[in-house]
Amino acid sequence: MSNELEFLSQRVAKGRLTRRDFLGRAAALGVTATVANSMLAAAARAEGPVKGGMLKAGLQGGESSNVLDPALNLSQVNFNFGKCWGELLVELAPDGSLEHRIAESIGSSDDAKVWTMKIRKGVEFHDGKSVTPEDVVATLERHADEASKSAALGILSGIDSMKASGDEAIITLKEANADFPYLMADYHLVIQPNGGKDNPNAGISAGPYKVTVDEPGVRYGGEKFANYWQGDKLGHADQVEIIVINDPTARTAALQGGQVNMVNRVEPKIVDLIKRVPGVTVQTASGRGFYPFNMFCDTAPFDNNDLRMALKLAMDREELLEKILRGYGTVGNDFPINEAYPLFSTDIELRKFDPEKAAELYKKSGHSGSILLRTSDVAFPGAVDAAQLYQQSCAKAGITIEIKREPGDGYWSEVWNKQPFSLSYWGGRATQDQMYSTAYVSSADWNDTRWKRPEFDKMVATARGELDQDKRKAMYRDMAEIMRDEGGLIVPFFNQYIDASGKGVQGWVANPAQEMCNGHALVRCWLEA
Repeated sequence: MSNELEFLSQRVAKGRLTRRDFLGRAAALGVTATVANSMLAAAARAEGPVKGGMLKAGLQGGESSNVLDPALNLSQVNFNFGKCWGELLVELAPDGSLEHRIAESIGSSDDAKVWTMKIRKGVEFHDGKSVTPEDVVATLERHADEASKSAALGILSGIDSMKASGDEAIITLKEANADFPYLMADYHLVIQPNGGKDNPNAGISAGPYKVTVDEPGVRYGGEKFANYWQGDKLGHADQVEIIVINDPTARTAALQGGQVNMVNRVEPKIVDLIKRVPGVTVQTASGRGFYPFNMFCDTAPFDNNDLRMALKLAMDREELLEKILRGYGTVGNDFPINEAYPLFSTDIELRKFDPEKAAELYKKSGHSGSILLRTSDVAFPGAVDAAQLYQQSCAKAGITIEIKREPGDGYWSEVWNKQPFSLSYWGGRATQDQMYSTAYVSSADWNDTRWKRPEFDKMVATARGELDQDKRKAMYRDMAEIMRDEGGLIVPFFNQYIDASGKGVQGWVANPAQEMCNGHALVRCWLEA
Protein backbone atom coordinates (compact mmCIF):
# COMPACT_ATOMS: atom_id res chain seq x y z
CA MET A 1 0.00 0.00 0.00
CA SER A 2 2.78 2.43 0.95
CA ASN A 3 4.66 1.88 -2.31
CA GLU A 4 1.51 2.39 -4.32
CA LEU A 5 0.67 5.67 -2.60
CA GLU A 6 4.25 6.93 -2.89
CA PHE A 7 4.13 6.21 -6.62
CA LEU A 8 0.78 7.97 -6.97
CA SER A 9 1.94 10.96 -4.89
CA GLN A 10 4.87 11.38 -7.26
CA ARG A 11 2.45 11.39 -10.20
CA VAL A 12 0.49 14.18 -8.50
CA ALA A 13 3.70 16.16 -8.03
CA LYS A 14 4.46 15.76 -11.74
CA GLY A 15 0.94 16.86 -12.70
CA ARG A 16 -0.06 13.44 -14.06
CA LEU A 17 -2.74 12.69 -11.47
CA THR A 18 -5.23 14.97 -9.75
CA ARG A 19 -5.11 15.59 -6.04
CA ARG A 20 -8.76 14.49 -5.76
CA ASP A 21 -8.03 11.12 -7.39
CA PHE A 22 -5.05 10.57 -5.09
CA LEU A 23 -7.04 11.36 -1.95
CA GLY A 24 -9.82 9.07 -3.13
CA ARG A 25 -7.39 6.19 -3.61
CA ALA A 26 -5.79 6.88 -0.23
CA ALA A 27 -9.19 6.80 1.48
CA ALA A 28 -10.00 3.50 -0.22
CA LEU A 29 -6.80 2.07 1.25
CA GLY A 30 -7.71 3.29 4.74
CA VAL A 31 -5.22 6.17 4.87
CA THR A 32 -6.33 9.34 6.68
CA ALA A 33 -6.48 12.65 4.86
CA THR A 34 -3.76 14.05 7.14
CA VAL A 35 -1.31 11.30 6.22
CA ALA A 36 -2.24 11.52 2.55
CA ASN A 37 -1.67 15.29 2.47
CA SER A 38 1.68 14.84 4.20
CA MET A 39 2.71 12.40 1.48
CA LEU A 40 1.69 14.90 -1.19
CA ALA A 41 3.69 17.65 0.51
CA ALA A 42 6.77 15.42 0.70
CA ALA A 43 6.41 14.46 -2.96
CA ALA A 44 6.07 18.13 -3.95
CA ARG A 45 9.22 19.04 -2.04
CA ALA A 46 11.12 16.17 -3.63
CA GLU A 47 9.99 17.23 -7.08
CA GLY A 48 11.13 20.79 -6.44
CA PRO A 49 9.36 24.14 -6.70
CA VAL A 50 6.87 24.63 -9.49
CA LYS A 51 7.65 27.74 -11.50
CA GLY A 52 5.21 30.27 -12.90
CA GLY A 53 1.73 31.52 -12.15
CA MET A 54 0.62 34.09 -9.60
CA LEU A 55 0.66 33.89 -5.82
CA LYS A 56 -1.78 36.09 -3.93
CA ALA A 57 -1.84 37.02 -0.26
CA GLY A 58 -4.67 38.67 1.63
CA LEU A 59 -3.08 40.63 4.47
CA GLN A 60 -4.10 42.75 7.39
CA GLY A 61 -2.00 45.80 8.11
CA GLY A 62 -2.32 48.17 5.16
CA GLU A 63 -3.29 51.83 5.13
CA SER A 64 -3.95 54.49 2.51
CA SER A 65 -1.08 56.51 3.99
CA ASN A 66 1.55 53.78 3.44
CA VAL A 67 4.65 54.49 1.34
CA LEU A 68 7.32 52.23 -0.11
CA ASP A 69 10.19 53.90 1.76
CA PRO A 70 11.64 51.02 3.84
CA ALA A 71 12.59 53.45 6.60
CA LEU A 72 8.90 54.02 7.30
CA ASN A 73 7.70 50.41 7.17
CA LEU A 74 5.52 50.03 10.25
CA SER A 75 2.79 47.47 9.47
CA GLN A 76 2.43 44.01 8.02
CA VAL A 77 1.61 44.79 4.40
CA ASN A 78 4.68 46.93 3.82
CA PHE A 79 6.80 44.45 5.76
CA ASN A 80 5.72 41.52 3.58
CA PHE A 81 5.83 43.44 0.30
CA GLY A 82 9.26 44.79 1.21
CA LYS A 83 10.55 41.22 1.41
CA CYS A 84 9.37 40.70 -2.19
CA TRP A 85 11.17 43.64 -3.81
CA GLY A 86 13.80 44.51 -1.20
CA GLU A 87 17.13 42.85 -0.43
CA LEU A 88 19.07 43.09 2.81
CA LEU A 89 22.69 42.56 3.72
CA VAL A 90 21.71 39.48 5.75
CA GLU A 91 18.50 37.66 6.66
CA LEU A 92 17.53 35.78 9.80
CA ALA A 93 17.14 32.05 9.09
CA PRO A 94 14.49 29.88 10.79
CA ASP A 95 17.12 28.42 13.13
CA GLY A 96 18.26 31.88 14.24
CA SER A 97 21.45 31.92 12.19
CA LEU A 98 22.27 34.54 9.56
CA GLU A 99 21.88 33.99 5.83
CA HIS A 100 24.27 36.18 3.86
CA ARG A 101 22.59 38.13 1.10
CA ILE A 102 24.17 41.29 -0.32
CA ALA A 103 26.91 40.92 2.28
CA GLU A 104 28.92 37.92 1.14
CA SER A 105 30.79 37.84 4.45
CA ILE A 106 31.07 39.90 7.64
CA GLY A 107 34.11 39.99 9.91
CA SER A 108 35.30 42.10 12.80
CA SER A 109 38.34 43.30 14.65
CA ASP A 110 39.24 41.51 17.89
CA ASP A 111 37.52 44.19 19.96
CA ALA A 112 34.27 43.96 17.91
CA LYS A 113 34.44 47.66 17.06
CA VAL A 114 35.45 47.58 13.38
CA TRP A 115 33.26 45.49 11.11
CA THR A 116 34.08 44.71 7.49
CA MET A 117 31.36 43.59 5.12
CA LYS A 118 32.43 42.17 1.77
CA ILE A 119 29.76 43.15 -0.73
CA ARG A 120 28.73 40.44 -3.14
CA LYS A 121 29.60 41.09 -6.78
CA GLY A 122 27.10 40.57 -9.56
CA VAL A 123 24.04 41.74 -7.62
CA GLU A 124 21.87 43.98 -9.77
CA PHE A 125 19.30 46.58 -8.82
CA HIS A 126 15.96 46.58 -10.62
CA ASP A 127 17.07 49.66 -12.57
CA GLY A 128 20.00 47.75 -14.06
CA LYS A 129 22.76 49.26 -11.92
CA SER A 130 25.10 47.05 -9.92
CA VAL A 131 24.98 47.09 -6.13
CA THR A 132 28.17 48.65 -4.74
CA PRO A 133 29.69 49.16 -1.29
CA GLU A 134 28.92 52.85 -1.77
CA ASP A 135 25.19 52.00 -2.01
CA VAL A 136 25.45 50.02 1.21
CA VAL A 137 27.16 52.86 3.06
CA ALA A 138 24.67 55.38 1.68
CA THR A 139 21.79 53.18 2.88
CA LEU A 140 23.15 53.01 6.42
CA GLU A 141 23.88 56.75 6.37
CA ARG A 142 20.31 57.57 5.42
CA HIS A 143 18.78 55.37 8.11
CA ALA A 144 21.19 56.75 10.71
CA ASP A 145 20.03 60.29 9.91
CA GLU A 146 17.28 61.55 12.22
CA ALA A 147 15.69 63.35 9.28
CA SER A 148 14.86 60.00 7.66
CA LYS A 149 12.54 59.07 10.58
CA SER A 150 13.80 55.54 10.11
CA ALA A 151 12.74 52.92 12.62
CA ALA A 152 16.32 51.61 12.37
CA LEU A 153 17.73 54.84 13.81
CA GLY A 154 18.08 53.39 17.31
CA ILE A 155 20.12 50.36 16.28
CA LEU A 156 22.46 52.48 14.15
CA SER A 157 23.19 55.04 16.84
CA GLY A 158 26.33 53.17 17.87
CA ILE A 159 28.07 53.79 14.54
CA ASP A 160 31.00 56.21 14.71
CA SER A 161 32.00 56.20 11.04
CA MET A 162 31.58 54.21 7.82
CA LYS A 163 33.23 54.10 4.45
CA ALA A 164 33.44 52.12 1.23
CA SER A 165 36.80 50.64 0.29
CA GLY A 166 37.20 48.44 -2.76
CA ASP A 167 34.55 45.73 -2.54
CA GLU A 168 33.99 46.28 1.18
CA ALA A 169 31.90 48.46 3.47
CA ILE A 170 33.78 49.22 6.69
CA ILE A 171 31.80 50.22 9.77
CA THR A 172 33.50 51.58 12.91
CA LEU A 173 31.47 51.55 16.10
CA LYS A 174 31.72 53.84 19.11
CA GLU A 175 31.72 50.82 21.41
CA ALA A 176 32.12 47.08 20.93
CA ASN A 177 29.05 45.21 19.69
CA ALA A 178 29.25 41.47 19.11
CA ASP A 179 25.67 41.52 17.74
CA PHE A 180 26.36 43.97 14.92
CA PRO A 181 25.76 41.49 12.04
CA TYR A 182 22.29 40.70 13.44
CA LEU A 183 21.39 44.38 13.36
CA MET A 184 21.84 44.33 9.59
CA ALA A 185 18.90 41.89 9.36
CA ASP A 186 16.50 44.66 10.39
CA TYR A 187 13.82 44.73 7.69
CA HIS A 188 14.03 48.50 7.31
CA LEU A 189 17.60 48.32 6.02
CA VAL A 190 16.71 47.49 2.42
CA ILE A 191 19.69 48.32 0.21
CA GLN A 192 18.71 50.92 -2.39
CA PRO A 193 20.57 52.82 -5.13
CA ASN A 194 22.52 55.58 -3.40
CA GLY A 195 20.86 54.40 -0.21
CA GLY A 196 17.49 55.76 -1.28
CA LYS A 197 18.72 59.31 -0.79
CA ASP A 198 17.44 60.30 -4.24
CA ASN A 199 14.01 58.68 -4.09
CA PRO A 200 13.33 56.33 -1.15
CA ASN A 201 9.80 55.63 -2.42
CA ALA A 202 10.91 54.34 -5.83
CA GLY A 203 10.59 50.72 -4.72
CA ILE A 204 13.94 49.82 -6.28
CA SER A 205 16.25 47.30 -4.66
CA ALA A 206 17.65 43.88 -5.63
CA GLY A 207 14.93 41.48 -4.47
CA PRO A 208 13.30 38.70 -6.52
CA TYR A 209 10.38 40.87 -7.66
CA LYS A 210 10.08 44.29 -9.31
CA VAL A 211 7.31 46.58 -8.13
CA THR A 212 4.50 46.84 -10.69
CA VAL A 213 1.53 47.89 -8.54
CA ASP A 214 1.57 50.35 -5.65
CA GLU A 215 -1.93 51.23 -4.48
CA PRO A 216 -1.59 52.10 -0.77
CA GLY A 217 -4.29 50.57 1.37
CA VAL A 218 -5.62 48.54 -1.57
CA ARG A 219 -3.13 46.26 -3.30
CA TYR A 220 0.50 45.77 -4.32
CA GLY A 221 2.04 43.70 -7.08
CA GLY A 222 5.37 42.52 -8.38
CA GLU A 223 6.74 40.61 -11.35
CA LYS A 224 9.72 38.27 -11.33
CA PHE A 225 13.01 40.14 -11.73
CA ALA A 226 14.81 38.41 -14.59
CA ASN A 227 18.28 39.31 -13.30
CA TYR A 228 17.72 38.39 -9.65
CA TRP A 229 21.10 37.42 -8.21
CA GLN A 230 19.87 34.12 -6.75
CA GLY A 231 18.22 33.07 -9.99
CA ASP A 232 15.37 30.62 -9.39
CA LYS A 233 16.29 29.80 -5.80
CA LEU A 234 13.63 32.24 -4.58
CA GLY A 235 10.68 33.86 -6.27
CA HIS A 236 9.03 30.87 -7.95
CA ALA A 237 5.86 32.59 -9.18
CA ASP A 238 5.90 34.85 -12.22
CA GLN A 239 3.86 37.41 -10.29
CA VAL A 240 2.92 38.13 -6.69
CA GLU A 241 0.07 40.22 -5.38
CA ILE A 242 -0.91 41.47 -1.94
CA ILE A 243 -4.51 42.51 -1.38
CA VAL A 244 -5.13 44.60 1.72
CA ILE A 245 -7.92 42.93 3.71
CA ASN A 246 -7.99 44.41 7.20
CA ASP A 247 -11.27 42.79 8.18
CA PRO A 248 -10.59 39.31 9.63
CA THR A 249 -13.87 37.80 8.42
CA ALA A 250 -13.34 39.02 4.87
CA ARG A 251 -9.74 37.80 4.95
CA THR A 252 -10.79 34.30 5.98
CA ALA A 253 -13.56 34.22 3.38
CA ALA A 254 -11.08 35.21 0.64
CA LEU A 255 -8.85 32.27 1.56
CA GLN A 256 -11.74 29.81 1.73
CA GLY A 257 -13.08 31.03 -1.60
CA GLY A 258 -9.71 30.79 -3.33
CA GLN A 259 -9.41 34.52 -4.05
CA VAL A 260 -6.06 34.47 -2.24
CA ASN A 261 -3.53 31.71 -1.56
CA MET A 262 -2.47 32.77 1.92
CA VAL A 263 -3.46 35.09 4.75
CA ASN A 264 -1.88 36.45 7.91
CA ARG A 265 -3.32 36.95 11.39
CA VAL A 266 -5.82 34.12 11.67
CA GLU A 267 -7.78 34.83 14.83
CA PRO A 268 -7.10 32.21 17.52
CA LYS A 269 -10.82 31.80 18.18
CA ILE A 270 -11.44 30.44 14.66
CA VAL A 271 -8.33 28.27 14.24
CA ASP A 272 -10.22 25.03 14.87
CA LEU A 273 -12.81 26.01 12.26
CA ILE A 274 -10.15 26.92 9.69
CA LYS A 275 -8.45 23.56 10.19
CA ARG A 276 -11.61 21.84 8.93
CA VAL A 277 -11.66 23.71 5.62
CA PRO A 278 -10.52 21.36 2.80
CA GLY A 279 -7.17 22.36 1.34
CA VAL A 280 -6.43 25.00 3.99
CA THR A 281 -3.41 24.59 6.28
CA VAL A 282 -2.95 26.61 9.46
CA GLN A 283 0.68 27.70 9.78
CA THR A 284 1.94 28.53 13.29
CA ALA A 285 5.28 29.65 14.69
CA SER A 286 6.32 30.53 18.23
CA GLY A 287 8.79 33.33 18.63
CA ARG A 288 9.45 36.78 20.04
CA GLY A 289 6.32 38.65 19.01
CA PHE A 290 4.17 40.29 21.67
CA TYR A 291 0.99 42.33 21.92
CA PRO A 292 1.54 45.31 24.25
CA PHE A 293 -0.56 47.99 25.91
CA ASN A 294 1.59 51.14 25.54
CA MET A 295 1.57 54.06 28.00
CA PHE A 296 3.40 57.33 27.30
CA CYS A 297 5.61 57.89 30.34
CA ASP A 298 5.92 61.61 29.57
CA THR A 299 2.17 62.26 29.38
CA ALA A 300 -0.28 62.60 32.28
CA PRO A 301 -1.56 60.54 33.97
CA PHE A 302 0.98 57.95 32.82
CA ASP A 303 3.92 60.08 33.97
CA ASN A 304 3.14 58.76 37.46
CA ASN A 305 4.78 55.38 38.10
CA ASP A 306 2.27 54.49 40.83
CA LEU A 307 -0.49 54.76 38.25
CA ARG A 308 1.52 52.75 35.68
CA MET A 309 2.11 50.02 38.24
CA ALA A 310 -1.57 50.02 39.20
CA LEU A 311 -2.51 49.46 35.55
CA LYS A 312 0.00 46.62 35.30
CA LEU A 313 -1.28 44.86 38.41
CA ALA A 314 -4.89 45.33 37.29
CA MET A 315 -4.34 43.06 34.28
CA ASP A 316 -5.43 39.43 34.48
CA ARG A 317 -2.86 37.94 32.12
CA GLU A 318 -3.95 34.33 32.49
CA GLU A 319 -7.50 35.23 31.52
CA LEU A 320 -6.31 37.19 28.51
CA LEU A 321 -4.08 34.35 27.36
CA GLU A 322 -6.91 31.85 27.66
CA LYS A 323 -9.71 33.92 26.13
CA ILE A 324 -7.85 35.96 23.50
CA LEU A 325 -4.99 33.74 22.32
CA ARG A 326 -6.72 30.43 23.18
CA GLY A 327 -3.37 29.10 24.31
CA TYR A 328 -1.46 30.20 21.19
CA GLY A 329 1.12 32.08 23.23
CA THR A 330 2.66 32.56 26.67
CA VAL A 331 2.12 35.03 29.52
CA GLY A 332 4.17 38.25 29.38
CA ASN A 333 5.90 40.14 32.17
CA ASP A 334 5.97 43.82 31.14
CA PHE A 335 9.29 43.82 29.34
CA PRO A 336 9.81 42.92 25.66
CA ILE A 337 11.99 39.80 26.06
CA ASN A 338 11.05 36.13 26.48
CA GLU A 339 12.77 32.74 26.50
CA ALA A 340 13.12 32.81 22.71
CA TYR A 341 16.02 35.26 23.13
CA PRO A 342 19.58 34.25 23.99
CA LEU A 343 20.71 35.27 27.49
CA PHE A 344 17.17 35.36 28.88
CA SER A 345 16.89 34.99 32.66
CA THR A 346 14.14 32.57 33.68
CA ASP A 347 14.16 33.53 37.37
CA ILE A 348 12.48 36.94 37.09
CA GLU A 349 9.27 36.88 39.11
CA LEU A 350 6.17 36.72 36.92
CA ARG A 351 3.73 39.54 37.59
CA LYS A 352 0.32 38.38 38.84
CA PHE A 353 -3.14 39.91 38.83
CA ASP A 354 -3.50 41.79 42.14
CA PRO A 355 -6.56 44.09 42.17
CA GLU A 356 -6.10 45.01 45.86
CA LYS A 357 -2.53 46.23 45.37
CA ALA A 358 -3.58 47.92 42.12
CA ALA A 359 -6.35 49.79 43.96
CA GLU A 360 -3.87 50.89 46.64
CA LEU A 361 -1.38 52.24 44.09
CA TYR A 362 -4.14 53.86 42.04
CA LYS A 363 -5.31 55.76 45.11
CA LYS A 364 -1.71 56.72 45.90
CA SER A 365 -1.28 58.14 42.38
CA GLY A 366 -3.95 60.74 43.06
CA HIS A 367 -5.67 60.22 39.71
CA SER A 368 -9.43 60.25 39.42
CA GLY A 369 -11.81 59.78 36.53
CA SER A 370 -11.66 57.46 33.55
CA ILE A 371 -8.56 56.50 31.55
CA LEU A 372 -8.89 56.41 27.76
CA LEU A 373 -7.57 53.30 25.99
CA ARG A 374 -7.51 53.18 22.19
CA THR A 375 -7.76 49.93 20.26
CA SER A 376 -8.57 48.56 16.82
CA ASP A 377 -9.04 45.26 15.02
CA VAL A 378 -5.72 45.83 13.28
CA ALA A 379 -3.71 46.18 16.49
CA PHE A 380 -3.66 42.40 16.89
CA PRO A 381 -6.16 39.54 16.53
CA GLY A 382 -8.70 39.95 19.32
CA ALA A 383 -7.47 43.41 20.34
CA VAL A 384 -10.96 44.84 20.87
CA ASP A 385 -11.98 41.88 23.04
CA ALA A 386 -8.68 42.16 24.93
CA ALA A 387 -9.40 45.81 25.74
CA GLN A 388 -12.85 44.89 27.02
CA LEU A 389 -11.51 42.12 29.25
CA TYR A 390 -8.90 44.51 30.60
CA GLN A 391 -11.63 47.05 31.28
CA GLN A 392 -13.41 44.45 33.40
CA SER A 393 -10.32 43.44 35.39
CA CYS A 394 -9.43 47.11 36.03
CA ALA A 395 -12.94 47.67 37.38
CA LYS A 396 -12.17 45.14 40.13
CA ALA A 397 -9.42 47.52 41.26
CA GLY A 398 -11.67 50.57 41.09
CA ILE A 399 -10.05 51.82 37.88
CA THR A 400 -12.38 53.02 35.11
CA ILE A 401 -11.16 52.35 31.59
CA GLU A 402 -12.89 54.07 28.68
CA ILE A 403 -12.38 52.23 25.39
CA LYS A 404 -12.26 54.01 22.04
CA ARG A 405 -12.38 51.72 19.02
CA GLU A 406 -10.41 53.32 16.21
CA PRO A 407 -10.75 52.52 12.47
CA GLY A 408 -8.09 50.28 10.96
CA ASP A 409 -7.11 52.70 8.22
CA GLY A 410 -4.99 55.30 9.95
CA TYR A 411 -4.43 53.39 13.18
CA TRP A 412 -0.67 53.00 12.64
CA SER A 413 -0.18 56.54 11.39
CA GLU A 414 -2.56 58.43 13.70
CA VAL A 415 -2.92 56.35 16.87
CA TRP A 416 0.11 54.12 17.47
CA ASN A 417 3.06 56.15 18.74
CA LYS A 418 0.83 59.24 18.70
CA GLN A 419 -1.76 58.61 21.44
CA PRO A 420 -0.78 58.08 25.08
CA PHE A 421 -2.52 54.73 25.78
CA SER A 422 -3.12 52.24 23.00
CA LEU A 423 -2.77 48.62 21.94
CA SER A 424 -0.08 47.53 19.50
CA TYR A 425 2.05 44.61 18.35
CA TRP A 426 5.75 43.93 18.03
CA GLY A 427 7.39 41.22 15.97
CA GLY A 428 10.46 40.99 18.17
CA ARG A 429 14.05 41.30 17.00
CA ALA A 430 17.07 39.04 16.54
CA THR A 431 18.79 39.99 19.81
CA GLN A 432 17.93 41.64 23.12
CA ASP A 433 20.13 44.60 22.25
CA GLN A 434 18.30 45.12 18.98
CA MET A 435 14.89 45.03 20.68
CA TYR A 436 15.90 47.52 23.36
CA SER A 437 17.74 49.76 20.88
CA THR A 438 14.82 49.84 18.46
CA ALA A 439 12.14 50.91 20.92
CA TYR A 440 13.33 51.61 24.46
CA VAL A 441 16.40 53.82 24.36
CA SER A 442 15.74 57.54 24.56
CA SER A 443 16.79 58.31 20.98
CA ALA A 444 14.76 55.57 19.28
CA ASP A 445 12.25 56.92 16.77
CA TRP A 446 9.97 54.00 17.64
CA ASN A 447 10.07 54.60 21.39
CA ASP A 448 6.32 54.04 21.64
CA THR A 449 6.17 54.30 25.44
CA ARG A 450 8.18 57.56 25.66
CA TRP A 451 10.25 55.93 28.41
CA LYS A 452 13.46 57.93 28.31
CA ARG A 453 16.05 57.14 30.95
CA PRO A 454 19.70 58.13 30.35
CA GLU A 455 20.82 55.55 32.93
CA PHE A 456 18.97 52.83 31.05
CA ASP A 457 20.53 53.98 27.77
CA LYS A 458 23.96 53.55 29.39
CA MET A 459 23.04 50.04 30.51
CA VAL A 460 22.06 49.11 26.95
CA ALA A 461 25.35 50.46 25.59
CA THR A 462 27.40 48.74 28.28
CA ALA A 463 25.73 45.37 27.73
CA ARG A 464 26.22 45.75 23.99
CA GLY A 465 29.97 46.03 24.44
CA GLU A 466 30.33 43.27 27.05
CA LEU A 467 31.84 40.17 25.43
CA ASP A 468 31.63 38.01 28.58
CA GLN A 469 28.28 36.26 28.10
CA ASP A 470 27.64 35.59 31.81
CA LYS A 471 28.18 39.24 32.68
CA ARG A 472 26.05 40.28 29.74
CA LYS A 473 23.20 38.01 30.84
CA ALA A 474 23.28 39.56 34.31
CA MET A 475 23.09 43.03 32.76
CA TYR A 476 20.07 42.05 30.68
CA ARG A 477 18.39 40.69 33.79
CA ASP A 478 18.86 44.04 35.56
CA MET A 479 17.53 45.89 32.52
CA ALA A 480 14.45 43.67 32.36
CA GLU A 481 13.59 44.26 36.00
CA ILE A 482 13.99 48.03 35.69
CA MET A 483 11.74 48.16 32.64
CA ARG A 484 9.23 45.79 34.25
CA ASP A 485 8.92 48.00 37.33
CA GLU A 486 9.31 51.48 35.87
CA GLY A 487 8.55 51.39 32.13
CA GLY A 488 5.40 52.23 30.21
CA LEU A 489 5.02 48.78 28.70
CA ILE A 490 2.28 46.32 29.69
CA VAL A 491 2.86 42.93 28.06
CA PRO A 492 -0.02 40.53 28.70
CA PHE A 493 1.34 37.84 26.40
CA PHE A 494 3.81 36.76 23.74
CA ASN A 495 1.91 35.47 20.73
CA GLN A 496 2.36 32.72 18.22
CA TYR A 497 2.14 33.77 14.59
CA ILE A 498 -0.95 32.17 13.07
CA ASP A 499 -1.12 32.34 9.28
CA ALA A 500 -2.89 30.07 6.81
CA SER A 501 -2.19 28.81 3.31
CA GLY A 502 -4.71 27.59 0.76
CA LYS A 503 -5.05 24.67 -1.58
CA GLY A 504 -1.91 23.67 -3.45
CA VAL A 505 0.49 26.01 -1.64
CA GLN A 506 3.88 24.36 -1.10
CA GLY A 507 7.24 25.45 0.30
CA TRP A 508 6.09 27.07 3.53
CA VAL A 509 8.93 27.31 6.07
CA ALA A 510 7.93 28.55 9.52
CA ASN A 511 10.25 31.24 10.89
CA PRO A 512 9.93 32.41 14.51
CA ALA A 513 11.35 35.82 13.60
CA GLN A 514 8.14 37.16 12.06
CA GLU A 515 4.82 36.19 10.50
CA MET A 516 4.46 34.69 7.00
CA CYS A 517 7.85 32.90 6.97
CA ASN A 518 9.51 36.10 8.22
CA GLY A 519 7.76 37.91 5.38
CA HIS A 520 9.06 35.49 2.74
CA ALA A 521 5.93 33.41 2.14
CA LEU A 522 5.30 34.91 -1.31
CA VAL A 523 8.98 34.50 -2.17
CA ARG A 524 9.51 30.95 -0.86
CA CYS A 525 6.19 29.30 -1.74
CA TRP A 526 4.76 27.97 -4.97
CA LEU A 527 1.55 26.41 -6.26
CA GLU A 528 1.26 22.75 -7.17
CA ALA A 529 1.08 22.04 -10.88
